[in-house]
Amino acid sequence: MASSAVELLGFSLSLLGLIGTLIATLLPHWWRTAHVGPSIITAVSHTKGLWMECVWHSTGIFQCQAHRSQLALPPDLRAARAMMVISCCLSVLACGLAMVGMRCTRCAEGTPAKASVAVSGGTVFVVAGLLCLVPVSWSTNDVVLDFYSPVLPSGMRYELGQALYLGFASALLTLLGGALLCTPSRCRGHGVPFQPSSLRTAPSSGPPAAYKGNQASAPPSAPHSGYRLSDYV
Repeated sequence: MASSAVELLGFSLSLLGLIGTLIATLLPHWWRTAHVGPSIITAVSHTKGLWMECVWHSTGIFQCQAHRSQLALPPDLRAARAMMVISCCLSVLACGLAMVGMRCTRCAEGTPAKASVAVSGGTVFVVAGLLCLVPVSWSTNDVVLDFYSPVLPSGMRYELGQALYLGFASALLTLLGGALLCTPSRCRGHGVPFQPSSLRTAPSSGPPAAYKGNQASAPPSAPHSGYRLSDYV
């Protein structure tokens, strides 16, 4: 019962991580304009994501434009795109495997491979979490280095966007959920249900009842001799 609760908790955390990873991949808030320096201009704010760039005006106008050329993008941005998309795809695959292998489902019930499928789902979740964590950490490092770089002017510096924080949280949830799915499977023994051995009924030791019609008639007794014991005395 406890292992089923741990599996359900791990699946729920991993599912939340999948949703967060998908939202972080689509949001254009990986980098946002840092309003620092002597000349602070807050009328316009820029945000950049993996797929588009957006501009927010103080008048309330919000405009976004997708990256036109894919080949002209920096290599780190293309790598981040690929890893985030692969992370989402692996998380979807892991959800299917976990649903088959968990104890609370009836898929493949009674087969020895049920526990192995659950472990496979947890392992795929861990890999997906690592793939999400790498580009998020990489982008965070670039933002921090550029922010403290003395070469760049203050108007071209960026800060950490909301999507990076969401990516960190999603990656940690996916890793934790995958680890929980893998942990109880080592000590659980489900897969082959208990089947009591069939008891064979021992045959009756007594002889079968004989029918009256098949009974053999007793041989006739030999006739007694006409002499008696008193005749020899």
